[in-house]
Parts: sequence; C-alpha cells; structure tokens
Amino acid sequence: MYKNLQDYIATLQSAGELIRIGTPVSSVYEIAELTDRQAKSPGGGKALLFENTDTGFPVLTNMMGSERRISLALGVEKSEDISARIDALLSQVLSPKESLTDKLKMLPLLGEVAKWFPRKLKRRGECQQVILKGEKASLDLLPILKSWGCDGGRFVTLPMVNTLDPYTGVRNVGMYRMQLFDSHTTGMHWHRHKTGARHYDGYKALGKPMPVSVAIGGDPAYTYAATAPMPDNMDEYLLAGFLRRKPVKLVKCITNDIYVPDDCDFVIEGYVDTSEPLAIEGDFGDHTGFYSLKDLYPRFHVTAITHRRDAVYPATVVGIPPQEDAYISIATERIFLAPIRLVMQPEIVDMTMPTAGTSHNIAIISLKSRYLGQSAKVAQGMWSAGQMMFNKYLILTPESTVVRDSNQIAALIRNCNPTQSIIRGEGIYDVLDHATSTCGYGGKMALDLTRVTESNASPTISNITLPEGVTMSTALVEKWSVLLLFADNALNIDLSAIAAQEGVGCNCIALFDSRAESFEAEDLLWIAAANTDPRRDIALHAGKVTVDARVKIPGVEGNPARFPNVVTSTPEVIEAVDRRWEEYGIGEFIASPSLKYRKLLFNDRAEW
Repeated sequence: MYKNLQDYIATLQSAGELIRIGTPVSSVYEIAELTDRQAKSPGGGKALLFENTDTGFPVLTNMMGSERRISLALGVEKSEDISARIDALLSQVLSPKESLTDKLKMLPLLGEVAKWFPRKLKRRGECQQVILKGEKASLDLLPILKSWGCDGGRFVTLPMVNTLDPYTGVRNVGMYRMQLFDSHTTGMHWHRHKTGARHYDGYKALGKPMPVSVAIGGDPAYTYAATAPMPDNMDEYLLAGFLRRKPVKLVKCITNDIYVPDDCDFVIEGYVDTSEPLAIEGDFGDHTGFYSLKDLYPRFHVTAITHRRDAVYPATVVGIPPQEDAYISIATERIFLAPIRLVMQPEIVDMTMPTAGTSHNIAIISLKSRYLGQSAKVAQGMWSAGQMMFNKYLILTPESTVVRDSNQIAALIRNCNPTQSIIRGEGIYDVLDHATSTCGYGGKMALDLTRVTESNASPTISNITLPEGVTMSTALVEKWSVLLLFADNALNIDLSAIAAQEGVGCNCIALFDSRAESFEAEDLLWIAAANTDPRRDIALHAGKVTVDARVKIPGVEGNPARFPNVVTSTPEVIEAVDRRWEEYGIGEFIASPSLKYRKLLFNDRAEW
C-alpha cells in the first residue's frame, strides 16, 4: 500500500486519475464548486489537487470518487477482491479442523493476521515534523472548506476522530464533521448512535474532560477505515492493516495520550470539556443532498496542531448525489457482505445500496428463500444490525437476481402484488433523516419480491381524471409500473381516489412537488426516499402503493417541525467559476450541476 498521501497522489497521477490546478483558488465555495462539477461527471471524473490555495497547503478532493480510485485507494483492482479475501479468510477459520495437520495449517494464517495489528512507535512521527502548540496552533492555518451557500461556516470534512473509551481504553476512529467556530475551537458532530457520542457520555458521567485527536490524511486506507461500519470496540486501524496487508504504525500525540498514524498529514490535538454547554452547530450541506439543520453538539478545544512539512490537506465535498461518498459506499457494501452473511443473515446472496438512497435509505438484497416468513425475518434482522439499522426501504429479491441490474429489479416490481409484498416496521433512523417527525426514529418498509412470478400483463394508464393543479407523467409506467403525479405541496390530494379509478393499471402512484416535474427517474428516487416516512407517506389503496414524496410543510400535524432545503451553489459562485474556467486549465467546460437542482429550492435559506 502507500507510504503516505503523497505516494497515493503520485499513483493517481500515473494512472491518469488526477488533475492539478495551479491557479489561485479560494477554500470558500470555489474549491467545492469545482469539485462538484468534477464529481458529477461521468464515472466520477478525476481527483483534483489544488496546489495554490489561500493557505500554504495544497488541497486534494474527490480522491476516492470513482470505482477506479476507490480501488486504487484500497490497493486492489476492484473492491470485490477485498470481499474475496474476507470470504477466503472466513472459510479457512471456520472450516473443520479434524487432524493435527489441519490445525498446523492454520499457523501461517495466524502469522498473517498478526501483521495487521497496529504497532506503537517510540519515536516522533512524520506527522510531527512541525509542532504548533498554544496560540500558534491556529486552525486558520488550514484550508478548511466552506462548500455551500447556506453552510454555517467552514467544516473539516475528512477528519479521523480518535477517541478512547473512558472505562476500557479501547480506541475508536470515527468520521464526524467539525465546524470551525474560531481559530482554536470547532464543533464535534457525533450523532447519538455513534461510538464517539458514547465515549463522550462516559467522560461526562465521570466528570472528566475527554481527550480527542483528529488525524487528517496519510494512507487513504485510514480515511476509508474511519468511514467503515465497524462493530463497536473493533479497532478501525486493524481494518486498515488488513486492507494494507501491513500494520498501521502509530505515534503518541504531543499533548494527550492518544496514538495516531505516523504518516498522516495533520493532527489536531485537543479535548472536549464535558461540563461545558453544548454549542449550536450547522447548517451543513450534507451527503443526503439536503442541509442538516442547526443543532447542539460538543465543542472541541485545540491544544496542538502537528503536520508533515510537505502536508496535503484532503477534503471531501458532499451534497446531492452522486458525490465521492457514493463510491465509498459501493466499496463498503462489497467489503462487508461476507461479515453480514456470517454474523447476521446467512441466506443473503448479494446486496447493493443504490446511489439515490444516499447510503442508508435504500438497500436491495438477493436471498435464498426457503420458507414462509423468511423475508420478514431478514428485513427485521437487517433493521436491527449495525448501521443497517438506519435503512428505510429494503427490496428483497430471489437469489438469482443481479441486484445491480435495474431491468431485473423493474421486472420484479412490475409483476409483484403490492398487497402481498409489503412488510412494514419501525425503528432507528439516521439523525440526518429529515422526513420523520420524531428525530432518529421512523417507519420502515420492505418489498418482498422473492416469490414474484412473471406475468403477461402490461401496466396501462387510460382515462384518468386528476384534481385541478395536478399533472401526470407516464414515463415510468411501462418499465416500473409507476405513475408520476406532480402538484404544489400545499394542495390536499386524495391519492386513494386516484388509485381507485379503473384506468389506473399500475402498481404505484408517486406524488412529487411541481418543481420536480422535469427530473428523471434517478433524481425522483432520491427525492422520494429522502422526503418520505413510510408511516405517514406510504399507503395501500385499491391494491396500489401510493407515495406522497412532496416537501412536508412544517407545523402541520404529523410533519417534522423543520424541513431542509436541497444543497446547491449560489448564482454568484456559479458565475464566478464560469468566468475563471479558462484560467484553471482543466479542459472542456463543465456546467454547474446546481443549475439543474436550484429549481427545487423553496427559498434562499437552509430550511423552510
């Protein structure tokens, strides 16, 4: 694997996966706008290295934002290779050992596993070539990005936040965004379900300050491991060692006792005062494609900043999909398939989480179904396990299904009987989910397609009477058996009356805001998954599924108290980048993706 981030950058360069930009650029809006244009290019575009920023440090973005680059980052030809390694490892470990010879064959494997464990060094690290403490440890020295027009400030977006369990000393490495409050403090955005938050609660109960060290950069395997859905108390640097096939070398921080990777680019050391009142953090244009709104989170105090002399500042830009995080999720679903089979659901054959679902909202699973109720068992099990507990919509298909083939999924949906296929539930949501009226908790729905048989019937729409102010599109009827309706979100539309009409010969009716009428299927799926809570917005009428995917008006009974806007650049930022395009020297002009999505805005603020 890579000696450091600079080694990875050189690999990107030689693979034709990097664009260098020597033109002076601002870390406020400009880098994010250029990155968004590149990330939404076919296949994820290229990684961008901004060599002339408004600080002394270059900025690297979109470094894992394609299937090719995430594979390069993890040192494989394709991410399935890692899944194959895990399958082979589990097969060796779990196979019967009936003879002494069989047991002795395990010794080389044990030796290999021993190489993955992190190792502590007794010297200072490459990440400590420059040491700044006290007032000199100013966050203003770093090119921390402000990405979107309604963001509450600048945010560190690829931090590896290292914390220790106050009772056991076990390390956790999580990725929690950090809003810059001033030159020496940030927010620490760990959600209530995350390990960092559990550690914080422990220190608070003990009445102690919480040491925290934030590593940035280094081998990209570290960054990936910090995003991975590892079980609680399982060391993320062990996963990084497995991916690298060699141990992560750790060095002790200067002002606390936390160990961080020797070769990372920056380390921000400090603490959270657990006796201190929580601070207002946000708004932030998030990976859901919507703003996560202001809320209360702990305040992180900086005691030291250390860095390499040749440090590069890596950052990610999140927002309306697809972005870099979509490709990280693709790798995760493939890498963790084998452990899911082993620990949770052995009947699962394959799994994918479509980009439109922004990681948690949608999952498609193929499974070996042998008995009545097995699909419900799988759905309930997935909704109770690890980060899959955040899933909202689950599609269960036969084991022969290629889950990434939209034609096969469409045929199953087209031929299913919704009345017999729907499995409902309730449970934990990601705190970022904005559709639920009860933060962190909501409805769940699975569609059991494991016993669907092919039908000769074709979906048809004819002679439908629509209420005033409602328009329709039949673009998805033939393939998906979905009728699209569009109306202002203030209109009270009786979807049951529409579903009952004889001319509605399809399985689903989906109602969207009029502003979304020109959008294609992928964007409509993203909007529908994000804007709905199955408890409130999904119903069965006349044997058809009805979906109200419109923006929810705050204050109406059953709706969330606040509803966020979609994430886009401002016209001023778009125009400024357009004017400077030739200066960047990065090839053919790419229009801003925000021009497409700004029509979804309901005002110029982050929320309704």
